Amino acid sequence: QVQLVESGGGLVQPGGSLRLSCAASGSIFSINAMGWYRQAPGKERELVAIITSGGSTNYADSVKGRFAFSGDNAKNTVYLQMNSLKPEDTAVSYCNAALVVVGAVESRDYWGQGTQVTVSS
Repeated sequence: QVQLVESGGGLVQPGGSLRLSCAASGSIFSINAMGWYRQAPGKERELVAIITSGGSTNYADSVKGRFAFSGDNAKNTVYLQMNSLKPEDTAVSYCNAALVVVGAVESRDYWGQGTQVTVSS
């Protein structure tokens, strides 16, 4: 019933920028945190960035200074501005949300289907 929809992926040259978005919908009571993960071919999924409902953010060391995470609580949507992209940023990016559904008392993790980010010249 809960759905996360990512968008904004694509192909860019090194040094370019992309803006990802993730919108959560469904019978949501509250969202505690949302985050972005990515997975390159043959590699494990890794954390990129997290934002809490209070607006605090945390970034992986590999993207600090290049990526900016923001959220819109009214729209249940988060955005990830990715600048100075590098070839090693190439991966499928997944949105994650820790949220409480209507009728539940604890949060659970939900995942989007992923959006491809390719950085290549």
